[in-house]
Amino acid sequence: MNRRLESEEAVASWWTGGRAKGLTHQPIGLHYLQLVSFGLSNQMVVTFKEENLMAFKHLFLKDYTHHSSNSYAVYTQAEVYSHLSYIVDRFLRLRNITVGNHAYEKDGHYFTPLLMCQQFYHNGSILPGNETFEIDAQVEEECLEIYPVQLPTTMEGADLSNFTLQFKRLLEVNVYFTLKAINLQTVQHHELPDCYDFSITIRFNNRAHSGQIKVDLDNDVDINECRDWKVTGASPKNIYYTVLFDVVIILTCLASLVLCTRSVSTGVQLQFEYRAFFLRHFGKLVSWSDRMEFINGWYILIVISDILTITGSVLKIAIQLKALTSYDICSILLGTGTMLVWIGVLRYMGYFKKYNILIITLRAAFPNVIRFCCCAAMIYLGYCFCGWIVLGPYHDKFRSLNTVTECLFSLINGDDMFATFKNMQQKSYLVWLFSRVYLYTFVSLFIYMVLSLFITLITDTYETIKQQQSDGEPVSELQAFISECKDHPSSGCYRVEGRSSTCLFCCVRRPNDLQERLEC
Repeated sequence: MNRRLESEEAVASWWTGGRAKGLTHQPIGLHYLQLVSFGLSNQMVVTFKEENLMAFKHLFLKDYTHHSSNSYAVYTQAEVYSHLSYIVDRFLRLRNITVGNHAYEKDGHYFTPLLMCQQFYHNGSILPGNETFEIDAQVEEECLEIYPVQLPTTMEGADLSNFTLQFKRLLEVNVYFTLKAINLQTVQHHELPDCYDFSITIRFNNRAHSGQIKVDLDNDVDINECRDWKVTGASPKNIYYTVLFDVVIILTCLASLVLCTRSVSTGVQLQFEYRAFFLRHFGKLVSWSDRMEFINGWYILIVISDILTITGSVLKIAIQLKALTSYDICSILLGTGTMLVWIGVLRYMGYFKKYNILIITLRAAFPNVIRFCCCAAMIYLGYCFCGWIVLGPYHDKFRSLNTVTECLFSLINGDDMFATFKNMQQKSYLVWLFSRVYLYTFVSLFIYMVLSLFITLITDTYETIKQQQSDGEPVSELQAFISECKDHPSSGCYRVEGRSSTCLFCCVRRPNDLQERLEC
């Protein structure tokens, strides 16, 4: 009997005390300042990469314009040789033509060369006129190295007479070279500049052998700490202030993480005790909904946010001290952590009856929403695969499975609907007719039925909650169990010397009355 009454008081103490007090959330202002500081720095890095990529395209691609990026190609053998010579010529004249601080990469005392490689079938005889061919599918690669030692003798470009292309068997021509640069704009923001290695690849793609060789330039960027640097006229103290600020955030989040983890651990331990108590004394299994009441979901959200923020802050410090260059990983961690912090603000809205309707509605509708989305996803995936296979060759928005999912999701929201219908090619009347049936049925099904049912599901949950708030919410077994204890846990009536805070206190109550009320 004593064990039962002790359990009742322990649950009441946790419900009215532990849940109500909670832990004050970390200051949002600190997270905001940290995110803005790193966001501006990351923006400079990304902008520098994008602007250099555009500069390389204008430097090394002949007659390149921004509008021709998706259709840049060559169609004759002379054009291929002309473009390759142009690339080599611009590479050798880089110091005299670039307006940026670009330079060749050095390997020891020598510059690394430009590497021009062609890939082609090992052997083959292709006779389209006779509709015959003989091909050896083994791929060979032949490369030519060009060192940036001297300039070409003519303005027309470099001499590629030793580099003969086998157009009948040619798969692709790749040009590789590496350039170095320094991002000096960070000095204006009191940050140390980074040194960049741009590994540039220019690809002439002839794998389709369609008469069109597509040309594309891409680069891989490696960010390193500059070996030797000296900055005058600017104070480096701002860097150390920022590092100190990040350390304060780490310590704050670490304290929050420890306290919230302890609270979650206590709730988990208590729900096991509550389950064992009910099973032993009443022979009843506690429902999952009652057991989950002991675990505060907001604390779990804070724990995840703290872990992400601590990890992101450590990476941010390492980036500022030039030990790491993982800007993308750091931005994802800090951005997600800050997002969870702002979501956690909704927790405090729960203390106001008029403001917590969103939280209650989301929590109540979540199971039904998940089940509904699983069913709708089956239909959605069916349309995605069908559109990709049938419409992919005739419509740009259906060329890959990823673009299909994006296109169909936009149609559900009513975006780009006319353009999706209009851009369908009419080369095949049967496929064009199928596309009309496909698009009309998808729009009708998902906008008028699936989306409407989804909204109705949320609306019904909202109306049910409003009705419960006016008529009174149903009392669960856990709430009935807690209501048996009339004295507040903080009154000190149940304090027992020598017991820890997690021990079960004493509550004077007749066991028969308690059992009768729980069985009602």
